[in-house]
Amino acid sequence: MHQAETTALLTDQYELTMLKAALHSGTADRRAVFEVFARHLPAGRRYGVVAGTGRLLDAIEAFTFDAATLEFLTSRGVVDEPAAEWLAKYRFSGDVWGYAEGDCYFPDSPILVVEGTFAEAVLLETLVLSILNHDCAIASAASRMAQAAQDRPLIEMGSRRTHELAAVASARAAYVAGFTTTSNLEAGRRYGVPTAGTAAHAFTLLHDSERHAFESQLASLGEGTTLLVDTYDVERAVRTAVELAGPSLGAVRIDSGDLGVMARRVRAQLDSLGAHDTRVMVTGDLDEFGIAALAAAPVDGYGVGTSLVTGSGAPTASLVYKLVARADGPEEDAPMRPVAKRSVGKPSRGGRKSAVRRVDAHGGAYAELVTTGEPTPGPRDRVLQIPLVEQGAVVGREPLEAARERHRAAVAELPPTALQLSRGEPALPTEFIDGGPRRG
Repeated sequence: MHQAETTALLTDQYELTMLKAALHSGTADRRAVFEVFARHLPAGRRYGVVAGTGRLLDAIEAFTFDAATLEFLTSRGVVDEPAAEWLAKYRFSGDVWGYAEGDCYFPDSPILVVEGTFAEAVLLETLVLSILNHDCAIASAASRMAQAAQDRPLIEMGSRRTHELAAVASARAAYVAGFTTTSNLEAGRRYGVPTAGTAAHAFTLLHDSERHAFESQLASLGEGTTLLVDTYDVERAVRTAVELAGPSLGAVRIDSGDLGVMARRVRAQLDSLGAHDTRVMVTGDLDEFGIAALAAAPVDGYGVGTSLVTGSGAPTASLVYKLVARADGPEEDAPMRPVAKRSVGKPSRGGRKSAVRRVDAHGGAYAELVTTGEPTPGPRDRVLQIPLVEQGAVVGREPLEAARERHRAAVAELPPTALQLSRGEPALPTEFIDGGPRRG
């Protein structure tokens, strides 16, 4: 999906004031390398999930400064005329490398590398972080939920619990990480995420009786629909549902009460009525812990809303975008030097990094190797960074299904501890090696 409107103002003012000052100081054209990484994972998380890459590539393509945008910036005094003239010609012409969407990451994994002039690359900071911090957080939570669900289907239904555009991005990220469907139709239109949905309690309350509501829904949507059975009395509702739809009723949904207890009662009642194939779906403030607690219950699927779109307590991935190398001058052949922050509690490591996932003879990952030199992977190791943008041209687009399948494979190679919901260390240790100078 290519965005029609410019994304240039989806940024912080200081990106543009840095550009303005760098143009004045003559440092704007120095070659620079920025990297995106997380210093740590949210408490209790064993791995993170890369998501939002496809959205980011669209946004970089649309990051241009049209006349109306420049008029806004100059009228506010954000940029002066030399900076405005520079921005009028701006098109990112550098290179971007990154972990492929759907892959897992760990503390200090260099999940995105942006190479270009300082002026070109610094302007992308806020855009990169706003997309990746949100989508990685949602996908990381969704992956834990999908693992807890143990192959039972999950529907993302958090649109009413977040910003309208965040809802679309959340649905996409959740699908990458293993959710089956979304209730959000824009995510279906824009990204091809499968959509699902039937009726809320309001539909039952609209009618003169629950029986009338069920009759109306069945007449409209067919016997394969899902009937919501907890508006009044669950036992009576299940009995009415099977009486009206017969044993071919698709599913019943429970949205309140002790979901484990209710699911067992409803399953037993459905079986006693001959509706052995009618599925039991549960919703209602679920998160990965609630899903895991229902593992032994006769539940056929889950709907998750608030916890999913808020990252289940971690609404940001805490990713940062740091300058790690820059040239000594504006010349094309000027030597590059590593640079790093030494701030207390927020240090960074200088030098452009590469990353390799170490994999043993059984196909199991056991370490994340990060090096400032050229990567030297073993016969089974995976080089993690792939080209996403080359000389300004997007080269890393792929179908969303490819990211979804990649995530499935990436989680499968992690050690069993990765799937634990209890607090603990990251599933893979990050090992640093200071290499020699990079080629090229």
